[in-house]
Amino acid sequence: MDLLSKKMKFYMPVKVYEGRDCVREHAPEIAACGKHPLIVTGKRSAFANGSFEDLTSVLKAENIDYLVFSDIEENPSTDTVFDAKEKFSSENIDLVIGIGGGSALDAAKAIALVLRHPEADLSYLYDAAEDPSALPLICIPTTCGTGSEVTGVSVLTRHDKKTKISMVHKVFPKLSFIDGKYLESASMDLIVNTSMDALSHLLESVLNAKADAYVKMIAKEGLRAWAETKDVLSGERQARKEDFQMLMHSSALAGMAIAQSGTSLPHALSYVLTYDLGIPHGRAVGYFLPGFIDEAPAEERDELIRLSGFKDPAGFKDFTVKLFGKAEIPEAELIRTYETVRSNEAKMRSASFEVDDEALHRIVFGR
Repeated sequence: MDLLSKKMKFYMPVKVYEGRDCVREHAPEIAACGKHPLIVTGKRSAFANGSFEDLTSVLKAENIDYLVFSDIEENPSTDTVFDAKEKFSSENIDLVIGIGGGSALDAAKAIALVLRHPEADLSYLYDAAEDPSALPLICIPTTCGTGSEVTGVSVLTRHDKKTKISMVHKVFPKLSFIDGKYLESASMDLIVNTSMDALSHLLESVLNAKADAYVKMIAKEGLRAWAETKDVLSGERQARKEDFQMLMHSSALAGMAIAQSGTSLPHALSYVLTYDLGIPHGRAVGYFLPGFIDEAPAEERDELIRLSGFKDPAGFKDFTVKLFGKAEIPEAELIRTYETVRSNEAKMRSASFEVDDEALHRIVFGR
C-alpha cells in the first residue's frame, strides 16, 4: 500500500468493556456519567434477559434515581423520539442509557440529542448546520447485529418518507458494555437475523469506497470471529456460552468498521423491503448480499468469502437460502427498491467497485 498518497483517519471514541458481568463490574464509571439517567429500551427483552436488572442494581447501589422510557419499537420512528422528548424534557435528565438491540440504541442516541436541545424539531435531526452535541450516552447491546454500541449512527424510520434514514448528527456512546449472556435468552430467529446484519456490516465496510487499512483490518478480524459461529446459525450445533460472546464480539467489530466507512448497497436496498413488507432488517439485507458480493472483484470477493467460512460464493448463497428460505418478493416491490437506490447517486458510488444500472439490476433481481 502506498501510504504516502493514502489519506486515512480512525475515530472510535467509545470506551468498550466486554465480558461476562461487565456492567456490574464497572459501577463507579457508570455512576460518574450522570446522576439522573433516562433508561431507553423496548417493552420486553431487556426485562427478560437480565440486562435491565444488572443496570438498575448498579444505579440503586450508587443511589442514583432513574426514569424509564420503554416504548421503543422495532425500526424506531422519529415520532417515538419526539414522544420521549415531550415526556422527559422537564425532568432534568443528564444521562441516557440505551439497552437492547439496534432499535433501542439508535433511538437512545436521537433522544440524547433532542433532550440536549429542547428547541429541536424533526428538521434538526437532518440539518448538519445544527449543534450536534448530546447528553452523555451509555449503550448496553442485547443482540448481535447492529454494532450501534460503537457507532455514532442513528437510523430512524421516517413515516413521512416511508423509509429509514440516518440522522446526520453522530452521537457516540461514552461507555458500552458487551456481555454475551444477554443473548442467551434470545430466540434463534432473532440471533440469525441480527447476525446476518453484522455479516453485512463487515462485508459492506470492506467493499466500500471509503474503506482503508484500518477498516479492512477490523472487518477481516470480525469475519474470522463471525465464521466461528456459522454452524450455530445454520443449526448444525447448539450454541455454547462462548458462542454468544463471539456473536456479540463480531457484531461490535462490525460496528467499529462501519463507523469509519459506512454501509453500502445491500443496506440501502433493504430499507424499502423492511418498511413496505415488514421483513426483518437482517433478512432483508441478506436477500441482496450474495448478489452484491458477486459483483466485487474476484480476488477480493473470494478472500472475503473464505474469511467468512465459505468455500465459494455459491456456498455463501446456499447458506443464506438455508437460513431464510427463498424470498418471494413482489416484482413491483423490487422495482421500487431498484428505482429508489438507482436515483441515489451517493449510494450508487458507495461500493469500492463500479456499480452501474445493469449491475444494480443483477443485485436486486438476481439476473
